[in-house]
Amino acid sequence: MRPEQEDLARTVRATLLRFLILGNSEYHLHEKGLRLSGAWVSGILDLEGCRIPRDIGLKDCHFEASPILRSAVIDNLFLDGSAMPGLQADRLEARGGLSFRGATITGEIRLSGARIGGNIEIDGASIVSPAGIVLDAGGLEVRGAILLRGADVRGGINFSGVRLGGDLNAVGAQIERPGEVALNGDAIVAGGDLAMRGATIVGEARLLGARFGGDIDCTSATLSQPGGYALRLNGAIVDGAFFLRQGASVEGTLDLTATSIGAIDDEQASWPKTGDLLLNRCQYGAFIGGPVDAASRLDWLSRQTPERWSADFWPQPYEQLSTVLREMGHDEDARAVLITKERLQRRARRARAKNPALRVALATTDGILAVTLRYGRQPLLALLWLILFWAIGIGVFAFAQKNGAIKPNSPVILRSLEWTMCGLQQTDSRYMPSSGQTFAGRAATGENQLSCFLNQPEAASYPEFNPLMYSLDVLLPVLSIGQKEYWRPDPTKPNGQFILKYYFFQSVVGWALSLLAVAGFSGLVKSK
Repeated sequence: MRPEQEDLARTVRATLLRFLILGNSEYHLHEKGLRLSGAWVSGILDLEGCRIPRDIGLKDCHFEASPILRSAVIDNLFLDGSAMPGLQADRLEARGGLSFRGATITGEIRLSGARIGGNIEIDGASIVSPAGIVLDAGGLEVRGAILLRGADVRGGINFSGVRLGGDLNAVGAQIERPGEVALNGDAIVAGGDLAMRGATIVGEARLLGARFGGDIDCTSATLSQPGGYALRLNGAIVDGAFFLRQGASVEGTLDLTATSIGAIDDEQASWPKTGDLLLNRCQYGAFIGGPVDAASRLDWLSRQTPERWSADFWPQPYEQLSTVLREMGHDEDARAVLITKERLQRRARRARAKNPALRVALATTDGILAVTLRYGRQPLLALLWLILFWAIGIGVFAFAQKNGAIKPNSPVILRSLEWTMCGLQQTDSRYMPSSGQTFAGRAATGENQLSCFLNQPEAASYPEFNPLMYSLDVLLPVLSIGQKEYWRPDPTKPNGQFILKYYFFQSVVGWALSLLAVAGFSGLVKSK
């Protein structure tokens, strides 16, 4: 057991340990190295620059001063369960590993520039540094992994520029440095995972420009830095997946700006709140868990607030989401994402316009494109509008036919005796100067001029009026069905003015919708 207070029976001088480790011309350390447990080490164990081709095992010991191993060359170092005020091991070279499992360290561990051939194991250790940095390992090279499983760390960890052959494993660890950078992994390169399952990090976890050959696993993790960055992966490359699920909590900003991720596995309940998500220029390959519907993922994107970062809109996150959904086979969801992107991007464009008239013009254009084509993302919608106006036109022109508000589009017919006399009731007559004769009207009681004309034998050779085809002929400018050539609204009849105005309106709508459909299918109206 580790001594809690100085005990002469268990006290070992650091100078004696140095002698036992290094030896002299008459004494050499055993091939298995040094093993010492439960000792109270007085003085400073100074092994700076020493070459020690044996293991050093000082387990459950209490060190009065920080051991010094700067620039030393060793095999393995075991300090499991020991208590010490720190460790100075800059530029240390170890052919094996370093083990601090269950250790209690009340100062700074310095490993900057060190080269370790095995693992660094700090599982279950308690590390507290009044200066704020508990583990300074900038530029460290480790062939194996760094293990912080279950460690209790009160202060900052500097892993900037670290090269790892394996994982950075902080499963179940608690790292606290409120208001400051708690975990600095800038430019770290690891061949394995960043495992933070069930970890609690109070302070900023910063991994700018980092690269991981495996996953970043934040399953059930708690990342807290209110008002600041909780997790920054700006410019990081993650060859595996990013996990944020099973009760994971992010209180603060999750920055995935320009991050490249193989896949994402997340849950909606674990997403940051609105304003605390940055996804601009983030690229990912697929969703392997979590929602893949447009509504949920648009809620995910809506948690970005570009205004907070002095921007009006970021289109790339929407393009990226649409691409991923389409590649996963969710074409309709991908289209819905792009429609939302168009709407928000055009709204930002209107907000940038300083001229009020220009804003009105843009709003009008955008509104028309939204209703008719969904900004060019659903060009078939224009066909539905054409069908709608075709149906409306059928009703309007059928009503006009019933009420006699349609007339032949032929001057010859309009001057003919049949048409002229059908404008009079049978009880009336009219003198015709061209013939010098008086003719009786032909319209029966309650019969309008059009119905009367169509009942005349002479009208049998004139093309029949068909409301269905007439509406289609008016609506489609590129077609010539022949109805417009022979019939037109009669403004002199009841409701004739309305029918004539609708005739022109439907013609304009037909031209507009036809052109919009062509523009939509050709992609001319999409934002580039």
